[in-house]
Amino acid sequence: MKADTHPDYHFIKVVMTDGTEFQTRSTYGKEGDVLTLDIDPKSHPAWTGGQQQITDRGGRVSRFAKKFGDLKFKKS
Repeated sequence: MKADTHPDYHFIKVVMTDGTEFQTRSTYGKEGDVLTLDIDPKSHPAWTGGQQQITDRGGRVSRFAKKFGDLKFKKS
């Protein structure tokens, strides 16, 4: 096996958006660096199930409705 092909794993400190911290091993930065998260599972709506509103401002849905709005589908 070739020498120096594996990344250097070391301990870093991760700071979550609410201020909590934990240590983990990573290839990020160098030993002792701090990784401050802007988005994490405690604050992001994708993980928390937060309120999500879909607004269509003249996009594909509006164009489809304008073009085919009165189209009726019948069951056979």
